[in-house]
Amino acid sequence: MTETASAAAIAPSRTVAVVGTGTMGQGIAQVALVAGHRVRLHDAVPGRAREAADAIAGRLDRLVDKGRLAVADRDAALARLHPAEELAELADAALVVEAVLEQLHVKQELFTALEVVVDQDCLLATNTSSLSVTAIAGALRHPGRFVGLHFFNPAPLLPLVEVVSGFATEAAAATRAYETAKAWGKTPVRCTDTPGFIVNRIARPFYAEAFAVYEERGADAATIDAVLRECGGFRMGPFELTDLIGQDVNEAVTRSVWEAFFHSPKFTPSLAQRRLVESGLHGRKSGRGWYSYEASGAVGSGASGASGASSKDVVRSEPHTAPPAEAPAAVTVVGDLGPARDLVAMMTEAGIDVKTVNDGGPYIALPGDGQLVPADGKTSVEFADVVYFDLALDYRGAGRIALSASEDTSERAVAEAVGLFQKLGKEVSVIGDVPGMIVARTVAMLADLAADAVAKGVASPEDIDTAMRLGVNYPLGPVEWNRRLGPDWAYDLLTAVHERCPTGRYAPSLALYRQAYATDGETGS
Repeated sequence: MTETASAAAIAPSRTVAVVGTGTMGQGIAQVALVAGHRVRLHDAVPGRAREAADAIAGRLDRLVDKGRLAVADRDAALARLHPAEELAELADAALVVEAVLEQLHVKQELFTALEVVVDQDCLLATNTSSLSVTAIAGALRHPGRFVGLHFFNPAPLLPLVEVVSGFATEAAAATRAYETAKAWGKTPVRCTDTPGFIVNRIARPFYAEAFAVYEERGADAATIDAVLRECGGFRMGPFELTDLIGQDVNEAVTRSVWEAFFHSPKFTPSLAQRRLVESGLHGRKSGRGWYSYEASGAVGSGASGASGASSKDVVRSEPHTAPPAEAPAAVTVVGDLGPARDLVAMMTEAGIDVKTVNDGGPYIALPGDGQLVPADGKTSVEFADVVYFDLALDYRGAGRIALSASEDTSERAVAEAVGLFQKLGKEVSVIGDVPGMIVARTVAMLADLAADAVAKGVASPEDIDTAMRLGVNYPLGPVEWNRRLGPDWAYDLLTAVHERCPTGRYAPSLALYRQAYATDGETGS
């Protein structure tokens, strides 16, 4: 395989083979087929390849019916689709993508057999999401041509492909895989062979922090989901999303990453989620997970136990929403509110008399001597009459704001804080006295893992942000989010949380530490 030939995308005139004809295998085959390749489908179970070819034909028919594919293009694609009962029929492939059982020995045996069948310039790729690309390639005579091509399900619809280089992968092979995915209309990102690659590594805190707040009895599932959607800007909350993914699947990925990182506290699985899995409550597919999906009137699993309205047989508790409260007529903003500085103009526009004091803070002084403080990783119980408010992606656009207070916080301070945000047109959820709250703690942890991944050469900042936006629909990539919040925001918040929860989970990474102190050094502070 020459450098020049390897660096270019595989030509549409060359054959692509897909081994494994489940949902993912069929999806990858369809992508290659529509891109113009001859595609050979193989499965170890006799007859499965033919069944998969028929299923792909049915999906192409539906694309024709919807006007998304011309009849002539469908007919040409089907003429290029060939079920292969024997592995030897894949001999002319320029690329073989594997999507078989997620077991190391199964994949190693397959690729060992393929090496005997295909030419030496054939690119070999695994679609594994949880196994080491390096370990799979370890059984091969020529591991340099082996890469990870991790598509996201459903492959024909989702644009992201993680192109994973194992320890022995040649740069030319990775480039050829990258350019091929790009030629297929996908958005490829490059990464090294790390547990979870980009998305499944960096996304862990989105689930883990929500589950931790739930386990700490800071808020119920419905409230946490609502806050992350309506305040954090995420498309789905972690409880509803893991019900959709499957609790067993999501928990297995978390456990796999945790074990691969030698039980690092950064990736510790959730005991509450483990209990769901052990109980067979796997989410939508089993009829119940964090929420119920039966049209029986059963209630969701939120701590409040209130029955919610049914939507497509989803029955869940409503998020906690504070009752109406009177807004303060005047407040004093002390110091720079940082990411929440838009609140100053918003309060003025809402008719609240706002006085500003530059020194001290940051907080909003309420009429009853309470303080409304941006989430900073500390807790209300440490102070007299402090109410914390959570980070928002966009305070103007947020539909909901979370507040946290301790049992010692006065009712007047809480009522004034609730009334203030209601005056700004927000629903308000009051949660327990949780350090870092919900959105702020989650975003800080995402920023920390992203910074650590960049520092360790896992992927570029641009590829990490692209992967997280396209792979899991985050409103911002974590690197960009961290940049907007300021280089020391996540570091300071996690340092404070770590002081209160000294398990190692919240200890800022060296990369985050360097970011914070490099900036301090530049400003002379």
